[in-house]
Amino acid sequence: MELSALLTSAGINIGLCLLLFSLYSVLRKQPSIRNVYFGRTLAQMRSKRHDSYWFDRFVPSPSWILKAWELTEEEILAIGGLDAVVLVRTLVFSIRVFSIAAIVCMSLVLPLNYFGQEMQHKQIPAESLEVFTTQNIEEGSKWLWAHVLALYVISCSACILLYFENKSIVKLRLAHIRGLNQNSSCFAVLVRGIPRSLEESYSDSLKRFFMTYFPCSYLSHQMVYHSGKLQKLAKTAEKMCDMLSHHSTQQSCAPCGFCGGQQANASSIHSNESNEIEKGIDFNADDLHARGEESAAAFVFFKTRYAAASIAQAHLSDNPMLWVTDLAPEPRDVYWPNLCIPYRLFWMRRIATGAATIAFLVFFLLPVAIVQGLANLEKLRQTFPFLKGILEKKLASQLITGYLPPVTLVLFLYIVPPLMMLFSTMEGSISRSERKRATCYKVLYFNIWNVFFVNLVSGTVITRLDNFSLNEVFNQKLINRNLPSNLADRAVPALVKFFMTYVLTSGWTSLACELVQLYPLVFNFIWKVIFKQKHGPFDEAWTFPFHTEVPRILLFVLLGFVFAILAPLILPLLLVYFFLAYLVYRNQILNVYLFEYDSGGRYWPIIQNTTIFSLVLGQIIAVGLFVLKKSTVCSGFTILLIGFTVLFNEYCRRRFHLVFNYIAAHVLIEMDQQGDQNKREDMYRELHSAYCQLEWIAKKAGRSAEFLSKSEGDDCTKGAGDFKPGNESVDGDRPCDVNCPSENVESSKL
Repeated sequence: MELSALLTSAGINIGLCLLLFSLYSVLRKQPSIRNVYFGRTLAQMRSKRHDSYWFDRFVPSPSWILKAWELTEEEILAIGGLDAVVLVRTLVFSIRVFSIAAIVCMSLVLPLNYFGQEMQHKQIPAESLEVFTTQNIEEGSKWLWAHVLALYVISCSACILLYFENKSIVKLRLAHIRGLNQNSSCFAVLVRGIPRSLEESYSDSLKRFFMTYFPCSYLSHQMVYHSGKLQKLAKTAEKMCDMLSHHSTQQSCAPCGFCGGQQANASSIHSNESNEIEKGIDFNADDLHARGEESAAAFVFFKTRYAAASIAQAHLSDNPMLWVTDLAPEPRDVYWPNLCIPYRLFWMRRIATGAATIAFLVFFLLPVAIVQGLANLEKLRQTFPFLKGILEKKLASQLITGYLPPVTLVLFLYIVPPLMMLFSTMEGSISRSERKRATCYKVLYFNIWNVFFVNLVSGTVITRLDNFSLNEVFNQKLINRNLPSNLADRAVPALVKFFMTYVLTSGWTSLACELVQLYPLVFNFIWKVIFKQKHGPFDEAWTFPFHTEVPRILLFVLLGFVFAILAPLILPLLLVYFFLAYLVYRNQILNVYLFEYDSGGRYWPIIQNTTIFSLVLGQIIAVGLFVLKKSTVCSGFTILLIGFTVLFNEYCRRRFHLVFNYIAAHVLIEMDQQGDQNKREDMYRELHSAYCQLEWIAKKAGRSAEFLSKSEGDDCTKGAGDFKPGNESVDGDRPCDVNCPSENVESSKL
């Protein structure tokens, strides 16, 4: 690929980004679609007043950039929790380390790559991109020492910055744990695999077990129920709320002035009918046992946090399938549908989802081959003569080889996160945050394998087609002993052209699409304009998609470390991406997404391990390069650097990462000793309502009805411009009139 093809792709993506950024600055001012860009919190505070300066709503402005830039880390922590802070800190780390890499490599490595061989250079736009890579370095060149020096500077800078980021995030993690002092999840343990007994119920078996072996610390428990009727109840409540949205448009009496009647206001209709819904979901213990059936799972509550943590980490039975304990997720974080699954089925589910994931990885080889075929049409033209007519026009050739391949790959990749989320759900995650983290792992592995390695291998195969006839290709003589050397010497530098255009498309343009919220915007238009529905599926905001954005960022970190010394031209493109991501994600955290639950920064070990893996992978590829360039001394020094990096990662894993999996005993004991007895008794009383399955269903129905009533209010005294983060109530946590049975609560213990 010539540099002009890359410039063509860059021009298209820059134009799309400017257009989408300008469009966003206009659309965010429109009251009719404010729920798309400000989430449910601002959709509940719509202002009906008419703006005298309506013309300003159609003028693009960069005000959102200033607001996103001025957002402090404390505000991000208050709005989005520790997970949002970890995401932003990852972007800050990437900006710092790749700024150092760009300065070193663009000033030292790039000139040496360009003048690595004696040759007649063309004008810069007409130059091939291979001229700017290590592929242009002669064997045995003494200038390879510059590459080793740059690699040492990048690796040491990354390790130092990672060390300080680890210290900072661990402090925030410890503060987060101590901030759970008033959280009911610290006293709760999820117990699954309760043995079945013909003589007594699961509840009686559980009570007898814990009263026998843990009489001093056991407080009470709350059973988990599985029943088709409970699921039907939730669906019925949702249907009733949908019916209310249609009923709200009808008026009981027009204000004509003769009969003295007044117009029925929509908010009163909704508030009355929402109360009827809650009354319809009012159960007692007998109703519950009549409607639902106990499952072999329960939330067990203990008197102290230390007792709960100790029992959660202990093995309560010699049979690993019975009496399985885990620390209970926060009430908002519980994924109720998976709690009813028998624990003995989990291993079969994990095997099935693992096999399905591998099958999907294999299936995705076909789209990647198609993408690399588009990216290497010039090579395929020599093997397949009928392609010559397509590439005769220069502009068409630049578009097909420079812009179309990454766009095609991005479109194929859109099906990956929903499918991986389905697999993670089938595995049996007990919390929503755990399900999203499991999806993050799968999407990350998929990106590293299919987007990087498979593109690398398939691109190498296609670039070597010109050296073989079709008969040799079909006789499988293409893969020979020289392929590994080609992979290290030619494939990685040569494929930088594809990954540079991929950064432009999947990085720059995808960020612009994320900012504009194209998917909710289009569906909002279809639902309200075409179908004439007053309320659409995106009236309530979604939670932040960590499972898609974290793998995307880490893939670009991998590309940066791998290509830093091989093809430094990719570094400025990555820096622009990280700067844009820093602004866009801060804006989305502030305005768009809800953060109903928080994993407490447990994405950081994923980020740390992937960063070290990317760094070591880049160093290994550099060793292969130095070996092929016949520079054994440079290879030896790089091998020492690999050992240092692995030791550093082992130190960080032992020093910092344990706090993300376990809570120190002295921290829990201090929290128990500092707590007031009266507050603790109040917390004991709230445990059952916090983990009540029926209350969760009732809140879901009541929350939907409450949203409808508030969004239909006549006059709002507070508009979007008056919104300040941290002052809103995003989840509608009002008390619910559900008589959820408290299993075995003894008043004497309270």
